[in-house]
Amino acid sequence: MDYMFAEGFLGTRAPWFMDVVTLIVAILPLLVYAAIKLARNRRYKAHAVTQNIIFIASVIVVGYFEYGVRIGGGFDAFIKDSGVSHTYASVVLGLHVMIAVITLLYWSGTIFTANYQFMQKMLPGIKSNTHTLLALKTFLAIVFTSFSGIWVYLLLFVY
Repeated sequence: MDYMFAEGFLGTRAPWFMDVVTLIVAILPLLVYAAIKLARNRRYKAHAVTQNIIFIASVIVVGYFEYGVRIGGGFDAFIKDSGVSHTYASVVLGLHVMIAVITLLYWSGTIFTANYQFMQKMLPGIKSNTHTLLALKTFLAIVFTSFSGIWVYLLLFVY
């Protein structure tokens, strides 16, 4: 696992694994938006499969990230070379974690509900309006998670 802590490829102080995770987090809203476009184009099965793959891959990435942070010494190890105050970075990290946890819970609920409703032939159909509203909220939460994650990365490894 030494490769995880090799020099990153984004030209910052970040280790390799953090660059990988940040890149994935940055493109996540675009991937989810592309999956949403499938539903708008009435390709519901492709939309469902794609959303499930993106969700599962995201959970795996979060696990990989958490593993890397833990064996890398945690937040204190990553903040030590930053020019940003520990307090400020801690507040931003706390905000990001709160947004990310809420997003994960909300996204999980949306995915599991949609999968059930799709199998029961309620999607597309009688639950479409409710699903669309939940999906929009989930997408916005994913965007906020992405931006706040990039913000934390910038604080830890750029400034």
